[in-house]
Amino acid sequence: MASSTEQIDSDDGMDEFMDKFKTERYKNAFSEDRWEEEFNKVPMFMKTAPEEIDPKKYPELACLQAIIHDEDRPPEEQARSLKDEGNAFFKEKNYQKAILSYTAGLKKKCRDQDLNVVLLTNRAAAHFYLGNMRSALNDAASAKKIKPDHLKALIRGAQCCIELRIFSEAVKWCDEGLKAHPTEKKLQELRATADKHKCMVTWCTVHFLQDRGIKLLQSTKPRQHGSDSEDEDEGSSAAIAQLSLHGLSSQEATGAQVFLDQQGSLHWPVLFLYPEHQQSDFISAFCESNCFIDHLTVMFGEELPPWDTDKKYIPQNMQLYFEDEEKEVLYQVNLEMSLLQVLQHKRFFVKAGSPSFIVLVNGSSFCKQFLTGKKIQGL
Repeated sequence: MASSTEQIDSDDGMDEFMDKFKTERYKNAFSEDRWEEEFNKVPMFMKTAPEEIDPKKYPELACLQAIIHDEDRPPEEQARSLKDEGNAFFKEKNYQKAILSYTAGLKKKCRDQDLNVVLLTNRAAAHFYLGNMRSALNDAASAKKIKPDHLKALIRGAQCCIELRIFSEAVKWCDEGLKAHPTEKKLQELRATADKHKCMVTWCTVHFLQDRGIKLLQSTKPRQHGSDSEDEDEGSSAAIAQLSLHGLSSQEATGAQVFLDQQGSLHWPVLFLYPEHQQSDFISAFCESNCFIDHLTVMFGEELPPWDTDKKYIPQNMQLYFEDEEKEVLYQVNLEMSLLQVLQHKRFFVKAGSPSFIVLVNGSSFCKQFLTGKKIQGL
């Protein structure tokens, strides 16, 4: 009897519930007027993720985010979730947030190297679409270091080099890629593009150098001692002063090279040497029309270099020289002169793709000692 009573009570309760369900609106139902807006709050159906996730407004999304960033899970699992999160942002073209997610995934330092390569190449892609070519190239290089034959990393590295106008490097990336993927059409296309631009830019640059009378030192020959003849010196320089494409390659660690801007001005990688302190400065793009005093004023402005403990290196006290190694002569440069004026001097030869200059402090004991016994001429 008890069971039958319970059954009757249960049935009565269900009928009551159903009657109430029919007459009362469901409190959590979508409204007829705002159903699309409310539908978009459901993570599975969201078209775009909100900039800030408010747990009260987006409880389901906040729950998912908590799962993704759960520090108790294995690093590989966390990194994979962050990769997926970054991919979701990437598809929405929210590249900045994608970069943050990929970076967070890399910080997990998981042992899955394939996953790390994907995180790096994906972050490189996000940087690429934001125009951060140098960062994209760095990520592609890091991915290639882990997995040298990774196709996406090789393609992205070549694309970045082309965008950065370092076409020689782009060719190298393509050649490395084609060794591992000889039939890959994208790499073949990128190599053809890089090689075409490289030849064109180099030809234009050499043409402009010839027009300006700038000479490149392409080889080292034994110095001819015991002769002060100007004719003999000019003759011995002829072989090494001829323009050569190899002379345009900078040996600086930055890989910077002379380039021609859209206005027809050359920009040079320039090296400043401070022998007193065995220090140096490197300007990657010194426009030929700029004066030396302008750069030195910026370099030694409000913040002096830490090695200048005596605060002697102020532009008004500086002396600038370039060295003619063949004749063993130092030429003093007027700081008001432009780079082009100095490069056009008959005894200036660009060595290793980077014009270099010696900086001394006028009147200092080191300056006097350094110049003792040297032939010095003014421009």
